[in-house]
Amino acid sequence: MRLMAWLLLVLLGAPALAQTDYSARLKEGDVILRDFRFGSGERMAELRMHYATLGTPRRDAEGRVVNAVMVLHGTGGSGRQFLQPHFADELFGPGQPLDTSRYYVILPDNIGHGRSSKPSDGLRMRFPAYDYDDMVEAQRRMLIEGLGVDRLRLLMGTSMGCMHAFVWAETHPDFVRAMMPKACLPVEIAGHNRMWRRAAVEGIRRDPAWQDGNYASQPIQGLRVAASLLQVAGFAPLYLQKAYPDRESADAYIVERIDRSIAAMDANDYIYQIESSRNYDPWPHLDRIRTPMTWINSADDFINPPDYGIAEEAARRMPSVRYILVRATPETRGHSTHTWARFWHRELIDLLARTEA
Repeated sequence: MRLMAWLLLVLLGAPALAQTDYSARLKEGDVILRDFRFGSGERMAELRMHYATLGTPRRDAEGRVVNAVMVLHGTGGSGRQFLQPHFADELFGPGQPLDTSRYYVILPDNIGHGRSSKPSDGLRMRFPAYDYDDMVEAQRRMLIEGLGVDRLRLLMGTSMGCMHAFVWAETHPDFVRAMMPKACLPVEIAGHNRMWRRAAVEGIRRDPAWQDGNYASQPIQGLRVAASLLQVAGFAPLYLQKAYPDRESADAYIVERIDRSIAAMDANDYIYQIESSRNYDPWPHLDRIRTPMTWINSADDFINPPDYGIAEEAARRMPSVRYILVRATPETRGHSTHTWARFWHRELIDLLARTEA
């Protein structure tokens, strides 16, 4: 009945959503993963995974959690980013697809991000060289060892989290009942995607103030290079042309945006975050994926442009996957369309309906 109610809301038009302070409803905690071994062979005696949750776990007769939803953030983000109104108010409220009276929503901070273990905690460039496989393994252990969750009703991921979903689908095919990855490609990061990432890292490393990671204060010039490239990569040209149609407003926007980005960055953390994608490549084993999935990209995504034809070829190799390309408009947000739920709200409702037990 709830699914029918959601469908009616979509078809008839839902009323305007009031913003809700979901941060007041969060439960936060840390899971300490003992003797964590990284793919590089390095070890940490204790790896901290921070998480936030909304809702309450519901268990079946055997005591297994059956309503867990994990949402994975992108490079440089954290679980709290999903509390923004254009995401949370569209998904977590009463009668919405991930109504937290029905679902147990888990928002982790990945390794190297947020309040989880990261280089800036003290190890700096001696921190283990983690990659996406390590991040997925830490997510899995966090769920099982810390939250008592051994199966997910849904895994949703944006950007880096989208790529993590493809890693999950290949390495733990029975753990997740349905997936919605958004804004990525299931292929090695190469071409211009690798180039802007490498340029951002080189911008930091070549700043004399970086001092091989042993800086007394942030290497601002290097961070300015990295932040500028990150902003350009995430741009939505049609939206920005409409929102900032003259030189003065465009200049003011980008200067403020880059300054705000720099203020939130740590140089070593950022290098690790970017470099964690270095060996990502699910392409050879896409044929093994059997998890029901709706995979969404946007036509104005500079990082994952549709012109490649990669997504269509990949989708043909994955019979359980529906690939959706969101058409570019002056309202879509480029790469960040992944967090604006109104552009893919219906697809989430459909995915949940077709994977209902």
